Amino acid sequence: MEIVFVRHGETEWNAARRFQGQSNVPLSVRGNRQAQALERALQGAPFTHAYSSDLVRALETARTILAGRDLALATDMRLREFDFGEWEGLTWHEIIARWPELGPRLPTQARLYEPIGGERFEHVKARMRAFLDDLRANASVKLALVVTHAGPLHAAMEVLRPQGFDPLGMSFSTASITRLAMDGAHARIISLNDVDHLDSTA
Repeated sequence: MEIVFVRHGETEWNAARRFQGQSNVPLSVRGNRQAQALERALQGAPFTHAYSSDLVRALETARTILAGRDLALATDMRLREFDFGEWEGLTWHEIIARWPELGPRLPTQARLYEPIGGERFEHVKARMRAFLDDLRANASVKLALVVTHAGPLHAAMEVLRPQGFDPLGMSFSTASITRLAMDGAHARIISLNDVDHLDSTA
């Protein structure tokens, strides 16, 4: 089995570096161009199954990728971004200003997130583990498209733990492709955070 993870295209909140969480923010004009670039990049991929977060930015990305294919798209709430609670709509600088006790933490340190009224990384990790367990238990899945968000991507990589990879040591770009080969419980990276398909306009 292989899994092609895609982070959704850019939104206006991404461009402004605002924490979106489960706020339903649509793709921007640039994000739509990125989704079209993803469709071209993945045009030859013989997906047997396709899954997406039910949040609109992921759904728009997934539907663009699958345009013209006779393949059902399954939505799954387990693929949603973190619920960021009171952080949603804020930039990291605004979050630090309101909750200075967060101090030296970095905006990419998902494991340390404790958003007021939201969910912690361990909860995101648990729902991604459940999704991946279901996926791996389905013998008919040969090549799966999974369109999701940065937080669940970090969680999935920590659950799968491909050899030699620090799951929280990097950021996942919008409209990036990360492809893994699965052999039982073991995962091997084929491509990681690939954005070569994006040109200067996307």
